[in-house]
Amino acid sequence: MNRLFLILPIVALSVSSKAQIRTSDTTSLGEVVISENRLQIPFNKRNRNIQIIQKEDIAKMPVRSINEVLSYIPGVDIRQRGPFGTQADVNIDGGSFEQTLILINGVKVSDVQTGHHSMNIPISLDAVERIEVLKGPAARVYGINALTGAINIITRPQVGTDVSVRVQGGSSFSEKDEGDGKGIYGGGDIQAVANIGNAHTQNLISVGGAKSNGQRYNSGTENLKAFYQGKYALGARDEVDLMAGYIHNAFGANGYYAAPGDKQSYEIVKTALVSVGSTHHLSNNFSLKPRLSYRGNRDDYRYFRNDLSTARSEHETKVYSAELNSIVHTSIGDFGFGLESRYEDVESTNLGDHNRYNHGVYAEYKTEAIDRVLLNIGSYLNYNTQYGWQVFPGIDVGYSITNNWKASFSVGSSQRIPTYTDLYLVQKGNIGNAALKSENAWQYELALRYEKSDIYLQGGAFYRNISNFIDRIRSNASEPYQPFNFGNNKMFGVNIGFGQVIPIADGQRLKYDVSYSYLKPKEMTYSDNVTSMFIVESLKHQTLLRALYQINKLDFSLGSRWIKRELHKPYFITDLRVGYGLNRWNFYVEGTNLLDASYKETAAVPMPGRWYTMGVRYHWKR
Repeated sequence: MNRLFLILPIVALSVSSKAQIRTSDTTSLGEVVISENRLQIPFNKRNRNIQIIQKEDIAKMPVRSINEVLSYIPGVDIRQRGPFGTQADVNIDGGSFEQTLILINGVKVSDVQTGHHSMNIPISLDAVERIEVLKGPAARVYGINALTGAINIITRPQVGTDVSVRVQGGSSFSEKDEGDGKGIYGGGDIQAVANIGNAHTQNLISVGGAKSNGQRYNSGTENLKAFYQGKYALGARDEVDLMAGYIHNAFGANGYYAAPGDKQSYEIVKTALVSVGSTHHLSNNFSLKPRLSYRGNRDDYRYFRNDLSTARSEHETKVYSAELNSIVHTSIGDFGFGLESRYEDVESTNLGDHNRYNHGVYAEYKTEAIDRVLLNIGSYLNYNTQYGWQVFPGIDVGYSITNNWKASFSVGSSQRIPTYTDLYLVQKGNIGNAALKSENAWQYELALRYEKSDIYLQGGAFYRNISNFIDRIRSNASEPYQPFNFGNNKMFGVNIGFGQVIPIADGQRLKYDVSYSYLKPKEMTYSDNVTSMFIVESLKHQTLLRALYQINKLDFSLGSRWIKRELHKPYFITDLRVGYGLNRWNFYVEGTNLLDASYKETAAVPMPGRWYTMGVRYHWKR
């Protein structure tokens, strides 16, 4: 089978085993088990709006970071502050960046200080096995803070030996701003990934580093990251999973949070993650999965990078988590039960010292007892020491109309608890509000999919109602932004997507995917003298195009994004990658923003213009 089939529909919600789209290890995407669901649902039987990007997809995309990979997912809005994965906010279907839950192998890593640090991911891009994006409320699956969706980054140690090393660098070939030294802007990174394992023990090791002098004055970055995952078989029915990661990220923060006065600001963020879990099959029909995890984050924000005596904020957060998941298989369906407990603590020169506990219990049921119907139903009960008791039920129903047509419906609820920054921040341009209530949402979604051979078509619509919606506002430019609960935020959205694989000749194929998303918020109008952070940057239109042409060992990958935000002019970004494989080597060149568009994705940070990258990857496998 031609290697083009490795490029799965990036924008698709619908790839089935019937399409015979397979990865290099002959695993059909339809056979992939969705890690988001404790009941282990195969991808081709999902009822939710779930998208999966495999490592083979990522290898062909014109991207340099996980942030850039996510920018090609319909409805996912990535707001970066520079190349090489400096810092990014992730929004799903028009929500705010703090309403998306981020996980690594099912472990929650979203930051409790501020959502700006949730994408501090210690994993090199080549170590990613796949990325799962669950759109819509996910409290029933993950608990609190998955208000508009969740992103789960999956790694997987393997049997055998597999080593890869990648080196890449690039430049915009533009002169530096006055006062930022001489020369041109540029940057590069190096990463190494090794899989070493046998039938009883598998080890994944990933290290990487990147450095850039930025795309504008005081926007240079340096980051180092390391990650380990090990799986150890204790017998035929028991397994231990160990995970640890660390990232050190330092960057000029000009325009990040408090423009225009923060031109000299600088930030150093250090994040550590440790998790140990196990799986125990107590019988053929009953299994237990306990897990303990820790995430620590240190944030040193310097408003004046060369004067540490003024306007410096140091924050340290610690999150300890314990959870127990179980699965019971019966003749009438599968049941899932579990509980989790979290302790969140912050010590800060700016926010003060605070802590809170969160405890949750869930139950879920899946059945295919009804012909052509897949039913999932469940609920999550949560208690938080700041916000009390709440319950989050949900139901998903899928119906196979024919072998090619499938309809699905889902309804669910979710919650977001304010971050410590929302509650207690004291800053020149932003202040907190200790009286904030938690955000709560209900969402309803309908979808229809058609799949046949090498073509697919999908469409869907959703309606979401967030009560106690949190928005940061101010009356004039001289005042700081402050968050308030503003009643209901009602969002209506539609999405369509289609794609096709076209055989051209022996060794030649063309693959394309197109999607369009439209978002319409309701009841979000304020008085004329009020400026809203949410309304200004809310996504309205998004069109994505992804195409790949492959001829033998040469491949051309094109990615285009047309984005229109609520109160900003639209912009069009086109990226191109040309790659050539030679034995264990892969050589490539990439052009980012080839049309040299001027645009901002967030805050007061202009993104780079035309940017070129060259790279080489060596891959050895035994």
